[in-house]
Amino acid sequence: MPLVDKQRLLAELSPPFDHLLCTQLLDEFISSERRYIQRDWEPGQLDGGQFAEIAARILYHVDSTNLNRSKSFADCASYIEGDQNPHSITPRQDALHIIRTLKTIYKFRSQRGAVHISPSYKPNHMDSKLVIECVRWVMNEILRVFWRGDREKVAKAIRELLQFDVPAVGIFGEKVLVQRTDLTPEEEVLILLHYAGEDGLSRRTLGLHVLSPAPRVTEALKRLVAPSKRQAILLDSGNFRLTDLGSKRIRESLADKLVL
Repeated sequence: MPLVDKQRLLAELSPPFDHLLCTQLLDEFISSERRYIQRDWEPGQLDGGQFAEIAARILYHVDSTNLNRSKSFADCASYIEGDQNPHSITPRQDALHIIRTLKTIYKFRSQRGAVHISPSYKPNHMDSKLVIECVRWVMNEILRVFWRGDREKVAKAIRELLQFDVPAVGIFGEKVLVQRTDLTPEEEVLILLHYAGEDGLSRRTLGLHVLSPAPRVTEALKRLVAPSKRQAILLDSGNFRLTDLGSKRIRESLADKLVL
């Protein structure tokens, strides 16, 4: 099982969310993550603004019970924050925290010049980091408040959403492929284990997906689980998964290799 994916999230969130708005929200979330990983700062901020608009319409729909797929961000926020309006989201503080964070994303995107060409401002890493962290927080909070299923599953989904997306990994039918040709077998194993999330992958599955001879895959796993590295661990299920040290190596050394 890969990191939490769009279809799983859609199934858990719609209903109560409108199916179209929920689909758009997940598309914008995934796009924002990928833009950030690819160091594409300006489109990343635009994606954050679009995410905020869609999330506000979803909150408005749930809070007011009125569906309006084109309602402006300002009108959605005004309704949610209006004390005189009837509200369906309880506790009310949950909706207020989310909409105020969305206002930060939306206003930052527009006031810093990300909407229009500005002669004095160029989006940078720190700006995009602020936007993506706010987007991640909102997405996680939406899962916490509105997920209909098992609470342990939502906790797992939130933990997995905090990890990087893996644009370099492609799915073709039943085949999972790391689409880079500049990786060592050890790096390819690490990226696939990162992609697999908390469930990990079996030695057999890794052998199917890593395009290296079987002995080299085995050697890579032995190095990763060795006491000197401890970047992967063999679970009771028989699957291998990343440790925190393995995730740290992904973030610090292999982030550039997660993209095509």
